[in-house]
Amino acid sequence: MKRHKYIFVVGGVMSGVGKGITTSSIGTIFQAKGYSVNIIKADPYLNVDAGTMNPTEHGEVFVLNCGLETDQDMGNYERFLNRDASELDYMTSGMVYSSVIKRERELGYKGKCVEAVPHIREEITSRIIASAKKSKSDISIIEIGGTIGDYQNIMFIEAARVLKLENPEDVAVIMVSFLPIPGTLGEMKSKPTQNAVRQLNSYGLNADFIIARSEFPLDDRRKEKIAISCNVPAMRIISAPDIESIYDVPENFEKDKLSEMLEKMMHMKSRKMDLSAWSSFVKKVKNTKKEVTIAIVGKYFDTGDFVLSDAYVSVIEAIKFSAFTQGAKPKIIWMNSKHFEGDIKKAESLCKEQFANVDGIIVPGGFGETGVEGKMRVIKYARENKIPYFGLCYGMQLMVVEYARNMAGLTDAHTTEINKDTKYPVIDIMESQKKHMKDGNYGGSMRLGAYPCELKSGSIARKAYENAGKGKISGDKYTISERHRHRFEVNNQYIEDLKKAGLIFSGTSPDGSLMEIAELPKSVHPFFLGTQFHPELLARPLDPHPLFTDFIKAALSVKK
Repeated sequence: MKRHKYIFVVGGVMSGVGKGITTSSIGTIFQAKGYSVNIIKADPYLNVDAGTMNPTEHGEVFVLNCGLETDQDMGNYERFLNRDASELDYMTSGMVYSSVIKRERELGYKGKCVEAVPHIREEITSRIIASAKKSKSDISIIEIGGTIGDYQNIMFIEAARVLKLENPEDVAVIMVSFLPIPGTLGEMKSKPTQNAVRQLNSYGLNADFIIARSEFPLDDRRKEKIAISCNVPAMRIISAPDIESIYDVPENFEKDKLSEMLEKMMHMKSRKMDLSAWSSFVKKVKNTKKEVTIAIVGKYFDTGDFVLSDAYVSVIEAIKFSAFTQGAKPKIIWMNSKHFEGDIKKAESLCKEQFANVDGIIVPGGFGETGVEGKMRVIKYARENKIPYFGLCYGMQLMVVEYARNMAGLTDAHTTEINKDTKYPVIDIMESQKKHMKDGNYGGSMRLGAYPCELKSGSIARKAYENAGKGKISGDKYTISERHRHRFEVNNQYIEDLKKAGLIFSGTSPDGSLMEIAELPKSVHPFFLGTQFHPELLARPLDPHPLFTDFIKAALSVKK
């Protein structure tokens, strides 16, 4: 009987050192060896899901097919493995505690005193095992969020400890740690990593491997020092220096034979690896010569003096994947939509100045009134000056509002999300969402997850999907499936007005009640298209999204 294997990935010294990419890369390596892999993210926060968290603090919310709002690392897992994750591949402390408390209230523990140990630990373990069974995988890789020493993730580490105690040949623990190089010293310091490993040891868990993250490669002296201090063989200390692309990581790990050592440690038969498809993609990344300039106009950029690109990480990666297929390297420019508000003439002048050398414009998803008028001025400029424009979710809704105001004669048109008393509510709250909003029920209550969409024959959208071999044909119907996260939609009361003005609704829900895609014909504009759904969530290195690819093609065409 084949025994299931578990690999736990924990973080040392500080957050943001690359646990998610490490976890994804290990999954990619084992998948290339023919193993079936599932990856689980265990987040220590008490939020039941990631949906209510501020993107400027936590990064983007990644939505699964099932509708679960998750941490952005789930996006990395899907992109690297080129497969969909399930709702069992994600857990938070909030989920775990809620489940245990619910069971206690229903007398599920038969009068026992319910405690963190063993009941919280057992709930975590049962979720890990359930995820493995549902995915029918050979290997489960579990990333434990946070850093060693955080009080919040102790229960997840405790679950790993007991699972390893009971299955010593089937469980490996990998610590991703950081080795700083203080500017005043100019020397790589290993002491923080030594302390992190000792902290992990104090929980009863030993690191089997250490992924040593640093600005430069780890030298043999540091490896020996860490090996002696941390009781980890030097060959199992993997150097992980800063690199140009995160997609180089799987091949870098294999230079140090990481998968081979893991196979040996967990008593697995060594298998041959085929990373050819991945290597081909990586070569495209490195060999691109053309450049395409894409402006992302958003509002989640106000985090001190820094631009928080994590708020739009899936959009960024989707642009990259499609650009690479066209032999182009994307140059992404961040623009704060608030800068285009205020005096109209100044805003128009700023648009002319800022977009003079831009090949395409994206307005991504978001919520609230901040920067909305600035976004619409940018959309108007893109439409009038025939700059390829791609609107995602809110970016589509504002595109419809702009078109209603300036082309359909609905001068004061708006979305009721911003102006409840607007004369022309061309974007309005979905009927199914009204009670949620009235009751203040915000968490996990939007229209979430994968829904079908029927595409109109001859449209830009349909041609893009057809060229990519996506979608299903049934008679004269062409259906795709995309992921959603929204409460508001195009108000059907104004559909005819917008159509008469020239806007095409090329994608709708099967019953025709929800406008999923809006576009202008190519005879009018090279690419002016918006989606109610989030196509970026399904874009992957080995399977770029067709709409992003057509957007990039249009941007390159305009550039010529």
